[in-house]
Amino acid sequence: MRVSIIARFAAVALFTLEGCSAVFAQGSNNDLNGNQNTSRAGFTGAGAGGSNTTAEKAGGADGLGNPLLGGQRHPLYRLQPSDVVEIDFVVAPEFNQTLTVQPDGYIMLKDAGTVEVQGLNLPEFRAVVQKAYRGYLHDPEVAVALKDFERPYFIVGGQVGKPGKYELRSDTTVAEAVQIAGGFTQQSKHSQVVLFRRVNDDLVETHLMNLKKMLNERSLKEDAQLRPGDMVFVPQNSISKIARFLDKPSLSMYMNSTQF
Repeated sequence: MRVSIIARFAAVALFTLEGCSAVFAQGSNNDLNGNQNTSRAGFTGAGAGGSNTTAEKAGGADGLGNPLLGGQRHPLYRLQPSDVVEIDFVVAPEFNQTLTVQPDGYIMLKDAGTVEVQGLNLPEFRAVVQKAYRGYLHDPEVAVALKDFERPYFIVGGQVGKPGKYELRSDTTVAEAVQIAGGFTQQSKHSQVVLFRRVNDDLVETHLMNLKKMLNERSLKEDAQLRPGDMVFVPQNSISKIARFLDKPSLSMYMNSTQF
């Protein structure tokens, strides 16, 4: 009798240990380097397969950008005056149209009237068009496309070899922009390069950058990424003081429009 009880106790203990091992094996595993990886089997929702998270972050569109300037690294394009947009209706081709954004930021939709579109990205623009035609079509299915637009640009002025307006075709930093514009001249004060960034139609924000120190130390981690419409100014003399925000007319003190 005593032997039977001991054997039964040993069997229960072995079963318990095997169950714990199985649970632990499902919760984690070790890779070839001895690092512990958590199994997806223990999770539900977006993290289970990882597909939802991947889809949301694909391309990095509208993601956070350079923390120095608080901008977005890959912002979605937003409509501006003179942009040309194409609108196609799946089941009502009679409403198909190609329109140019007017200087005031509006477009005139066929039969649906005037709507403001300046500053909208394409998904937002599509939603506005759908809303405008709900009085004419039941659940309108529409596709929109950007046919023509002002190419993104940046401006470099002051003491550089070739001051001017340049297309912003890819990720470009302030130091790279100076090189594109012909590099520094012998008179340049490249320890006080100014980056002007538009806040709105009437106001720009200024950022003073010491490119001389960055280049000498070969450390460009603080070199700012340009955004469309940015203006870079390389002075000849030291700048004793510059306000953080300037109105557009004040830019004439730094940027000579005749150079462009």
